[in-house]
Amino acid sequence: MLPLAILSLGLAGLYAVVTFVNLSIFRAPKRDPAARLPAISVLLPARDEARNIGPALDAVLANRDVDLEVIVLDDGSTDGTDRIVSERAAADPRIRLLRGDDLPKGWAGKQYACDRLGRAARNEILFFVDADVRIAPDCLSRMAGHLEARDLDLLSGFPRQRTETLAEKLTIPKIFVLLLGYLPLPFARTSDNPGFAAGCGQMMMVRRAAYERAGGHEAIRFTMHDGLLLPRLLRTSGARTDLIDATPLATCRMYETWDEIWSGFGKNAAEGMAKPVALPVWTLLLGGGHVLPYLLVPLSILTGNGLAFLVSLAALVLVFSARLATAIKVRQSLISVLLHPVGICIVLAIQWNALVGAGRGRRSWRGRSYDAG
Repeated sequence: MLPLAILSLGLAGLYAVVTFVNLSIFRAPKRDPAARLPAISVLLPARDEARNIGPALDAVLANRDVDLEVIVLDDGSTDGTDRIVSERAAADPRIRLLRGDDLPKGWAGKQYACDRLGRAARNEILFFVDADVRIAPDCLSRMAGHLEARDLDLLSGFPRQRTETLAEKLTIPKIFVLLLGYLPLPFARTSDNPGFAAGCGQMMMVRRAAYERAGGHEAIRFTMHDGLLLPRLLRTSGARTDLIDATPLATCRMYETWDEIWSGFGKNAAEGMAKPVALPVWTLLLGGGHVLPYLLVPLSILTGNGLAFLVSLAALVLVFSARLATAIKVRQSLISVLLHPVGICIVLAIQWNALVGAGRGRRSWRGRSYDAG
């Protein structure tokens, strides 16, 4: 038991060290009132978003101190999304509506919509944002100011994730656990290696020139994980990218039910963790560092192994303190912290299910199906 306790301590220590280092520099950009900001094209792909599109547009149009246009591409909605946007466009000349056409072979739906939006945009700064994201009134000015001040080509960040059901609280917060616990931000910001580039597909701001030079969404037309691949694509072309704390700038409710969570995380898995070489490593890191300490502490008490108890307790304290610090930083529920190992097991189950199912059948998302492999 002692060797397992030592292993768990090492893995928990790795997670805790990276987390606390990242938290020390993971900040939202400040607004410089004197900064001259470029005009921004806000680009919204929408497929059956009648419930979201109105509030999303309200949030965008409430942004201050920026010159903007808003383009919505209705991607074959059947719930009246296009009607809502059309009515809003008639009342506000800043809004334009594009209508989707047949999806070309080899394209994922969102990437084709974003490609068309990028081509239709008139401004030099493009802001891709999902319809379920609600940006704050100073979001665009703060992000554009940071983009200009740091001479960046792409800037992204994860909004604060709203979680209301137990299913959401168990799983959604793990996005920040993986980001802040295993991506060394100091190195990611100084390295030219595309492998250290990361972003969030829910909201990304990019310079048109760098976007077009890299090939835009057409170069990643096959993917369902644009938040990962678009920053890597740009960095490969020599562009500068960064990832910020966007929790003060926007909110999002990603998924609401178990089915949505399972299919939503599963659709991206094959392009992220769920690879034959990577997933066993992730299982060791997450299972050994986040679940094992919670098992070894009571087990060592039952068996009377005092040294194993002390070592595994130290591991538990490390992982719990880092997890709690993350929750405080990005405003997550206490339940997500207390049930953290349960959530880790669920996330790993989703990833292993995706890996085992890779190459068999097809993935489905938003009424469309795609090759599983």
